[in-house]
Amino acid sequence: MHVPDGFIDAPTSAVTGVIAAGALAVSLRGARRELGGAAERTAPLAGLVAAFIFAVQMLNFPVAAGTSGHLLGGALAAILVGPYTGVLCVSVVLLMQGVLFADGGLTALGVNITDMALVTTVVSYAVFRALLAVLPRKRRSVTVASFVAALVSVPAAACAFTLMYAVGGTTDVSIGKVATAMIGVHVLIGLGEAVITALTVSAVIAVRPDLVHGARGLRRRLQLRVNGELVDAPAAPVAAPASRRKVWVTGLVASLVLAGFVSFYASANPDGLEKVAHDKGIDTKEERHTAAGSPLAGYGVKDVSDARLSGGLAGVIGVGATVVAGSAVFWAVRRRRGTDVSPANSGI
Repeated sequence: MHVPDGFIDAPTSAVTGVIAAGALAVSLRGARRELGGAAERTAPLAGLVAAFIFAVQMLNFPVAAGTSGHLLGGALAAILVGPYTGVLCVSVVLLMQGVLFADGGLTALGVNITDMALVTTVVSYAVFRALLAVLPRKRRSVTVASFVAALVSVPAAACAFTLMYAVGGTTDVSIGKVATAMIGVHVLIGLGEAVITALTVSAVIAVRPDLVHGARGLRRRLQLRVNGELVDAPAAPVAAPASRRKVWVTGLVASLVLAGFVSFYASANPDGLEKVAHDKGIDTKEERHTAAGSPLAGYGVKDVSDARLSGGLAGVIGVGATVVAGSAVFWAVRRRRGTDVSPANSGI
């Protein structure tokens, strides 16, 4: 659903840029809380989550005749590392895609961050928390809530794009037609998003439930009544969880394999927005991407003639660049949080 330059006019793009900047500022403050204190162990994984989303976004899957879809990632990021950190994860991915791969316009970066990072994360996490409030406090409930939250987030993003197009679209196309087409195809894409999100969250919970932001505090300690008072029961022995380093390495290897090898077999059909834009005439004023001459534009390495090798190398470079950029951002967030603690505000 990457919006290219030319779909939305300059004033609307500027307004969404301001909204995106405000969302990022708020997310940076919120991420300091999510990545600090007792949650500090998740900070090294935030950059990995961004890289994994980048890799999976390369795997377009068919959803209808001549149409494909791909992961947006807002729900997955919010559930794994928290909503504020999730907004930053998806934003890092969008920035890497726009600058390095000419995917999503640069003047439309505010539109894309608002739509794909902010809307998907906020909507999905609100649905996720609402479902956990009524479902049994079990790990299986996290998977179920993840599925539904991810499913809802994609058509929500389609609605948000339709609204932005209604305000600042550059072509004269019926909003009713745009809304019907966008929401219809993105409900189908949402099913793929839901499956990928639920499977990924379930896999991480299976090895390190403590690393899943959305799964914290689900299980209450068993209590026994002794002499009329409730006391905590002794904890049952459990197998040692996989180390954080092992989880990180496994996730990085999986991301590299997906982007460097599996992506070659992804659907070549246009994604939901591209298909709707072409069919309805939204793309008649699309502008050439500023980074169209990039050595990695189009997810291929310039001057590498073999398509498999070119796409694979581009995917590996993209994963590497995203994990480095994401890790740098979240390391800086953690470091800033540490400098905010002073004797005056720490009670010393």
